[in-house]
Amino acid sequence: MDLLGHVNNVTYVDYLQEARIDMLLTHSPDSRVIDLAEGVVVVRHEVEYLLPLTFRHEPVAIECWVTQIRAATFTMAYEVFDETPEGRVVYLRAKTLLTPYVFAEERPRRLHQSERDALAGFLADDDLRAASPMTSPRVTEDGTFTLQVRFSDVDVYGHVNNVKYFEYFQEARIDYMSRIWKEIPSDTPRVPLVIAQMDVDYRQPILFRLEPYVVQSWVSGVGRSSFVIESEIREGDRLFSRARVVLVTFDRKSQKAAPAPEAYRELLQAELPG
Repeated sequence: MDLLGHVNNVTYVDYLQEARIDMLLTHSPDSRVIDLAEGVVVVRHEVEYLLPLTFRHEPVAIECWVTQIRAATFTMAYEVFDETPEGRVVYLRAKTLLTPYVFAEERPRRLHQSERDALAGFLADDDLRAASPMTSPRVTEDGTFTLQVRFSDVDVYGHVNNVKYFEYFQEARIDYMSRIWKEIPSDTPRVPLVIAQMDVDYRQPILFRLEPYVVQSWVSGVGRSSFVIESEIREGDRLFSRARVVLVTFDRKSQKAAPAPEAYRELLQAELPG
């Protein structure tokens, strides 16, 4: 849960991972895709947060399917929802691009024909929105964050789990915004924020090590009630991951987007390139 009592954006991605593995292990017609349950790496996540999901004892439903199969990748789509007498209430829609991976040799591989045939049984239409392009990276005065990988973040091969990247970008984003917000006048009303969209590209595996990584964040767009923060984890010429996040100022009472106070918008616009 976050401070608003909503399921945290990172937790949703954990739900998607569990649903994907369940689909491949439990609902596959045979054993041909067992290796794809855990023997894959995520190339890209596109996550659209539509409605807040709050704590409750009743389960929420997740529907997942395959939208595209290529020689060495396949794309899965997800919908997190409730079925009500009035119709389906959708909390989240997402897409994940995955590639089979030989972890012992640290290399991707092509899909076997038997795997392609099995995945074809899950094929359905792709009606999710297209992702927005990312901008050119920038170094900002307040946007540098030192990231320490924890031993608990990695798998048996020493790779950081794909869900953890969302957590890393969240930590860097909160640090960046807290530095920006220091200049807000004390009499300005504080407004909560929610994430409307988050897209993450995975370029190279992040490994466990004692030396920290660096996350650089910057503001790439400012609207009336939303703004965009992009981030990347890079070491010299090595790009590990990039993220684009759309954040929305939120009204607690109406549980809907609300215009940001002008003081917030001015500080965000000051972070845009001149």
